[in-house]
Amino acid sequence: MSETARIDKWLWSARIYKTRSIAVDAIKNGRVTMDGVTVKPSRMVKAGEVVHVKKPPVTYSFRILKPIEQRVGAKLIPEIYENVTDPSQYELLEMSRISGFVDRARGTGRPTKKERRALDSFVEPVMFGFDFDDDDDDDS
Repeated sequence: MSETARIDKWLWSARIYKTRSIAVDAIKNGRVTMDGVTVKPSRMVKAGEVVHVKKPPVTYSFRILKPIEQRVGAKLIPEIYENVTDPSQYELLEMSRISGFVDRARGTGRPTKKERRALDSFVEPVMFGFDFDDDDDDDS
């Protein structure tokens, strides 16, 4: 096993991102940092380094235990990295959840697909139920 790994491959293999291309996009958009500096997808990482990943509204921090490039099962994740995220970040996540941004109250905001279909089926028969050609029959 190698002593280093590319950060994009590590983020994917450690199951922080679902695909490697999503990991590369996150890195290029500056959402992944190490020591306060944004990194490139080809940046090599080694054991002991800390990676900060921004997934709004939270910035997660992971200490690398094994620099791997092959994806592993979810049960092996504790051997790959240690979650060292500041507890205040989880409080921030809880606050955003409570504020209603994540889970909106029923009946507020835009309608869901189901609600939209119900609205359409309610409105369409009334609006388009009339046959406008009926007036022409009176002239004959």
